[in-house]
Amino acid sequence: MVTITVNGNQREVSASEDTPLLYVLRNELGVMTPKFGCGLAQCGACSVLLGGEEIRACITPLSALEGKEVTTVEGLPDRWTKARGLAPDPERLHPVQQAWVDEQVPQCGICQFGMMIKITELLEKNPKPSDAEIKAALTTSGPSPHLCRCGSYAAILDGAHRAAVLASQGGAK
Repeated sequence: MVTITVNGNQREVSASEDTPLLYVLRNELGVMTPKFGCGLAQCGACSVLLGGEEIRACITPLSALEGKEVTTVEGLPDRWTKARGLAPDPERLHPVQQAWVDEQVPQCGICQFGMMIKITELLEKNPKPSDAEIKAALTTSGPSPHLCRCGSYAAILDGAHRAAVLASQGGAK
């Protein structure tokens, strides 16, 4: 058994240490937001935060998780609540999640959870990014660009900017 911390909870998993995190999250733990896109860390659909940094879960083995916390889109509200010292609220969304709803960003949705993870990482480092900084975060930082097969890039930019505004105002509605 291997013990990992996902979204603030320690979980024991039976997978071997060389198993990619994506398969453990989806198949053993039922965490469904990281998606299988390419299996080669080239599209971003499987992105999660590991110790606050975006990684691609499709190629990251369990052995790389020691002492670090994995955060998926499901864990973003708790991450926001803890970082801001807010009282727990099961209805609260992270500002990035709320912005994605407000701007109706997703079309098919395959890439969107990875994009939300990347924008969360960006906003934690740069609370007021420019269009160029958002585009760079999604295309030239990390292992490869985040790819959207539907082409909803304009909505993604709008969502990122709205998330920055929501975060500066203290959070989602």
